[in-house]
Amino acid sequence: MVLNELIQRSPIRIFEQSIHGGLKPGEVGIIASPNGVGKTSVLVQLALDKLLQGKKVIHVSFTQHIQYVPVWYTDIFDEFISKKNLENAADIKDDLVKNRVLMNFNQDGMTKDQIIKSLRAMIIEGGFKAEAIIVDGFDFSRAAASGKESDLRERIANVKTFATEMGVSVWYSCSVKDEGQQYDKENIPLVISPFADIIDVVIVLQPKPDHIELSISKDRGSIISKSMAMRLDPKTLLILEA
Repeated sequence: MVLNELIQRSPIRIFEQSIHGGLKPGEVGIIASPNGVGKTSVLVQLALDKLLQGKKVIHVSFTQHIQYVPVWYTDIFDEFISKKNLENAADIKDDLVKNRVLMNFNQDGMTKDQIIKSLRAMIIEGGFKAEAIIVDGFDFSRAAASGKESDLRERIANVKTFATEMGVSVWYSCSVKDEGQQYDKENIPLVISPFADIIDVVIVLQPKPDHIELSISKDRGSIISKSMAMRLDPKTLLILEA
């Protein structure tokens, strides 16, 4: 199989169609679920799809285990192409690494302005013209618990402004506690509901007996709750057609 065929047959094409063409420059999306369900895997697959098309991606991690992020990319790429017989797979993998930058921040150690300044420097001064930014491990619950919901709203608003200026899309992961009622009646996580109006797309991962369901809770101006025509394999965490 050649690379173009792999890209066209990717389930990410259905993912994008489900949200009217995918996340666009200047937009912010959130993938939400309890820990361990597959948020990071989905984000990495979205990033890999961009990378396979020769586009640049910045992966921002707020976890203390940044060394595991490259492993995610390698494992998911290898699993994705394991049955595809992709031509020049080794060369393609090398190109993916060249077009990806990993950045690690301490949520408590840097202000929102410092983080945006670092990203801007990477894109402008560093000449790394990214098309997408992946933000994994930012703890919305901890930020909200600090009693500064207005600051959290301002943070996301600033990210949207930055994304518009730089022409990038931004995907966040959002961990939801696996206890009690953690979603509102529109299936939007309560932890982001105070600023959900400025989030463009919200997708929720829901564990089922034999798969993980992807559902859309918000798609731009539409507040909805519908399943996407795809699922995650609970073993490989790869996105599959339903």
